[in-house]
Amino acid sequence: MGVPSLRPQDELKQERPARVLVVDDHRDVADSLAVLLQLQGYQVHTAYDGPAALKQAEAFPPDVVALDIGLPGMDGYEIARRLRKLPGLANVLIVAVTGYGRPQDIRLSMEAGINHHLVKPLNPDVLVTLIEANAARTASS
Repeated sequence: MGVPSLRPQDELKQERPARVLVVDDHRDVADSLAVLLQLQGYQVHTAYDGPAALKQAEAFPPDVVALDIGLPGMDGYEIARRLRKLPGLANVLIVAVTGYGRPQDIRLSMEAGINHHLVKPLNPDVLVTLIEANAARTASS
């Protein structure tokens, strides 16, 4: 039996699951979405308010943030602006997952640096598609 040939290290791609931070003050919503995303193979952390989200993002730099807008104390728009200023997160994919669906809500999301604005009830397939597209984009760059 021959020894399997080894490829040079630079040709090996070590793929890791996308890291997703779910932020929602409704724990059941956040935890349910986290479980659904974990079942898809993603590494998921949750936060239930703005300060916790920022702390989680520093400790667990996400590839994607699923972010509710209507949060107490610090809304999702402010969280998005602050996330963009954290080291290494200027280009993180931020997806609003919110009950706010008026045109001005979408405009405020875009102004805050949110990439996509999804209105609840969430179709999880849409979020998974965005996560996968982001993973493909970052892998090719």
